[in-house]
Amino acid sequence: MVSRSQVFQLEPLSPESLEALVDRVLIDTERGLGSFQLEIDPEAKHHLIQTSEGDARRLLNALEVAALTTSPATEGKTRITREIIEACVQRKLVLYDRDEDQHYDTISAFIKSVRGSDPDAALYWLAKMIEAGEDPRFIARRIVILAAEDIGLADPQALPLAVAAQQAVEFIGMPEGRIILSEATLYLATAAKSNAAYLAIDAALSHIRTHSTLEVPRKLRSTGGANKKLLGHGKGYEYSHDAEEGVSSHDFGVKGVTFYQPTTKGYEKTISDRLTRWKEIQAERQKNKE
Repeated sequence: MVSRSQVFQLEPLSPESLEALVDRVLIDTERGLGSFQLEIDPEAKHHLIQTSEGDARRLLNALEVAALTTSPATEGKTRITREIIEACVQRKLVLYDRDEDQHYDTISAFIKSVRGSDPDAALYWLAKMIEAGEDPRFIARRIVILAAEDIGLADPQALPLAVAAQQAVEFIGMPEGRIILSEATLYLATAAKSNAAYLAIDAALSHIRTHSTLEVPRKLRSTGGANKKLLGHGKGYEYSHDAEEGVSSHDFGVKGVTFYQPTTKGYEKTISDRLTRWKEIQAERQKNKE
């Protein structure tokens, strides 16, 4: 059955196509509105096309309402002004579906705009979703994911702020929630970016799935319980706070792999420098032992 099905993706009509449609419908007496002898002002036509957003049905419906509700002038012509079109269109409805292509495409554009550090584009797609009636909790959840996935430790304040925004939107609701979503969006869009934490956990999970699982070394095992120490649990463990600069000399059971590779962006530059320093300390201690 699938092989016999065809999927057609309908794209919005261009402004030029809509303008040609308006001109044609005004003179077509059989299938259009030619019998009404309409004259439409340039500003009215432009506004009609803009608010139709590529939807010919919306354009024709508004034009028909204008024709039916506007009295003709003394010379027999009916003049359609911008004010008339605005009254017929009233509030523009944003083309949007809550669970199909527009839903997924718009949130995708929003995420990519934040990731790409374009605050204006991010605000535009946010406004489109808000105006179309998207669930603000859905937007807030995506903002939290964005903070962890695309900003990460380049700005450690991003995730707490995103979580606070999510909780505030849940608590306050709309329309005031739009301000909170805007603030969180702007913070993330203008923050330093890093996906190192996202890549690190995926690398660690991949390693777990494709390699033999390591046993926890005895020195790292829990010492709670009467018989734990008798079994050698905790023996040889070096308390990190007692070591120089808080860096323990021994390994923690995982050798020869690096999952987290911090970038040099934002706060992660500090983390990178710190990890480098710690490795130098450990290497120097190992050299002294030898």
